[in-house]
Amino acid sequence: MRRVLTVGHSYVVGVNRRLAHELARAGAGRWEVACGAPRRFRGTRDLRAQRLELERDEPCRVVPLGAALTRQVHAFLYGPGLLRLLREGWDVVHAWEEPFVLAGGQIAAACPRGAKLVFRTDQNLPKRYPPPFSWTERAALRRADAWVHQGELVGEALAQRPEYARLPRRRIPYGVDLEAFHPAPARRAATLRRLGWEEGAPVVGYLGRFVEEKGLRLLTRALEAQREPWRALFVGAGPMEPELRAWAGRHPERARILSDVRHHEVPAVMNAMDLLCAPSHTTPRWKEQFGRMLIEAFASGVGVVGSDSGEIPRVIGASGRVVGERDEEGWVATLGELLGDPAARASLAEAGLERARREFAWPVVARSHLTFFEELLEGRA
Repeated sequence: MRRVLTVGHSYVVGVNRRLAHELARAGAGRWEVACGAPRRFRGTRDLRAQRLELERDEPCRVVPLGAALTRQVHAFLYGPGLLRLLREGWDVVHAWEEPFVLAGGQIAAACPRGAKLVFRTDQNLPKRYPPPFSWTERAALRRADAWVHQGELVGEALAQRPEYARLPRRRIPYGVDLEAFHPAPARRAATLRRLGWEEGAPVVGYLGRFVEEKGLRLLTRALEAQREPWRALFVGAGPMEPELRAWAGRHPERARILSDVRHHEVPAVMNAMDLLCAPSHTTPRWKEQFGRMLIEAFASGVGVVGSDSGEIPRVIGASGRVVGERDEEGWVATLGELLGDPAARASLAEAGLERARREFAWPVVARSHLTFFEELLEGRA
């Protein structure tokens, strides 16, 4: 039986261990899977302080690891338990840490020579890092055997750099839980009642951070320009929340802002939407890396409209509508068409649901990882 260890600071959160769980299920009888996760992680920005909580009957072994300096994701380090874990004799070590962060370099330095080391990276901009991170990246990639990226833009950006180009790579997207996210009319009705609504005008939704680069001002203007009836549901939090609440206050009967939605409540909120919009705007320092809300909407049977920022058009493909990120007239026209055409919305919903099942379901994503690992071990990658 082959053995794979996956290590990452995000595994401190139970739902983020889904990849490890699905690797264990997909590899049952062929692969032994273990997951290394910090006991505690403070984090910055979007990641609140977290304590590792083990779930009942986790499909894989979860190994708690000490970690220091966790307020800084780039600079934190694992404790000595990492070294002991890496010495257990793995065929593949999967590092869900960027190769330029100190923890990524630490994993690379301690990874036994007999194991294939595979990094997961989300760098979709051609950045150059200052020391010590540039030194860490070079050293980590000298030890690495391959890398996995969630989007085509990441592959294109990093393949231009020799240290990445020499290594085998594989695009494997994020996964979506089809048991949690699925069309559910009863759940939709309950969520609409919670919002003080009944069935009626289509609900245009947004899910994510309330920040300027997400294009929320464009979306609100495009809604205000509509002649067709609409309602709006914005779910998230961030510095633009007061502005969005003021906007919603000007449309009290048809706009709702939810900033206290917990992760387990997201599927029900998604079911209340008829369209999910992702109007992200590219900036010199950021462009959309993937957009998990897109595949959650697909799985929920919700039509998707997104901008052409970053990876969004590649994730949407032919299963939704893509509009230029600065094309306000295009957004007005596209929303107007879909708001007034239930059949067109249903067609988008059906296409997205099929795509979620075929490409983004967690079992599919896990099998793609194991196939890549097997190809590496057999020299076929």
